[in-house]
Amino acid sequence: MNLDTIFYEAQQAFLTYKNLSATKKADFLEKIAELLEANRGAIVLMACKESNLPEGRINGELGRTIGQIKLFANLVREGSWVEATIDPADPNRAPLPKADIRRMLTPLGPVVVFGASNFPLAFSTAGGDTISALAAGCPVIYKGHPAHPDTSKFVGQCISQALEKSELPAGVFTHVEGGVKMGQDLVKHPLAKAVGFTGSFSAGKSLFNIAGNREVPIPVYAEMGSVNPIFTFSQRLANELVPLAQSFVSSLTLGAGQFCTNPGLIFVPKSLSDRFSNAISEAITGVSPAPMLHEGIADSYYKALTELQLRSELNWVKVPDAKHLINASPALAEISVQDWLSDDQFQEEVFGSFAMMVVYDSEADLIAVANKLHGQLTVTLWADTPELQAHGELINLLEEKCGRLLFKGVPTGVEVGYAMQHGGPYPSTTDSRSTSVGAYAIKRFARPIAFQDMPQELLPDALQDGNPLGIMRLVNGEFKK
Repeated sequence: MNLDTIFYEAQQAFLTYKNLSATKKADFLEKIAELLEANRGAIVLMACKESNLPEGRINGELGRTIGQIKLFANLVREGSWVEATIDPADPNRAPLPKADIRRMLTPLGPVVVFGASNFPLAFSTAGGDTISALAAGCPVIYKGHPAHPDTSKFVGQCISQALEKSELPAGVFTHVEGGVKMGQDLVKHPLAKAVGFTGSFSAGKSLFNIAGNREVPIPVYAEMGSVNPIFTFSQRLANELVPLAQSFVSSLTLGAGQFCTNPGLIFVPKSLSDRFSNAISEAITGVSPAPMLHEGIADSYYKALTELQLRSELNWVKVPDAKHLINASPALAEISVQDWLSDDQFQEEVFGSFAMMVVYDSEADLIAVANKLHGQLTVTLWADTPELQAHGELINLLEEKCGRLLFKGVPTGVEVGYAMQHGGPYPSTTDSRSTSVGAYAIKRFARPIAFQDMPQELLPDALQDGNPLGIMRLVNGEFKK
């Protein structure tokens, strides 16, 4: 099937699917979840084989994927996400009568979604981008990732089965395969209305540029990675030095460092840098090399470290082991804050279990860092309350540089819920106003539309006077059901 046919069928399906009731749409999403659970054994076996990830990790990821689908099914079934807003008419207003204006969110149309290599389930075929687009009322043309083709196709078949069982058009979801040109052609197609992507900066930026250069530009919601800095402060660090070092190493090496929230940067006060470095060195020594997703990623990891080992500014706390075809060993380098500030290369993500420890002297150093810091998915502060109170300017600056600001714990582990923000300022994503995880992800694939003086009989249920859906609405400036 060529792309014109695929997009034509998706557009035709859209004209039906966008008007599907919330109940039927939620039922369809729940049917996908049921089929994934029913095929858990086959899916886990395939994903483990193709990704080198352990069974426990894949089982957990499938559970997260199913939970994510159910979250959106509940969101759609409840219905208030459409932001129904009503300004009733006032024919007696002087000097001019006031028109009746009603506004809500409506789905965009066919969405192109690219699968991620590091999450063969949760950020892939039935992952957050696909499900949030389907929840919004948009058909999805999904491009499978070549790192796990069998898993992708099998999960795609589950979605197609759910469509059939729900008696919905097959064009609501289409699975395609191909290389770079296929991806570019998908984004260029005139019927594509938005793009969801998780992957490298170079690939995400390329898709963003292609979408922007179309005759009719479309939004690209690309999550492109982050070094997720941790800022440590002397009082908290002195009191919990060893546990914090262990937490850092555990987060750094989790899944061989192949998480978008992997902490690749940590700022440590000079007074405690030697002790903390020793604690990290001790903790990291016990971590064995772990297999990466595929040989290409392992090769890129070692190439990046080889380049960094040529930099005289770096002192290596843990030198990477000899290059391996698939296994990657953790590595850690130390650098002064002055040297770190001198070159943007030290902010570039190394995909894997590598981190840079930056040694600072003063609050002024951290203010300079915050001003220089690129946009991040997360920033973490390890500080006691008095230390936080004393660094208000720094916190204020860091709020501008991330999508999620943590005050305890580590950045790895992204909760799927209503309040989660998984997105941040450029270059971590192409649109800091959006999230790829959590309930608000649905709003990427909808746009507002206002109806002025539309007859009640023609209005969508969400905007009718009687509120037949029973959803929360903003009526004349007041929220009410």
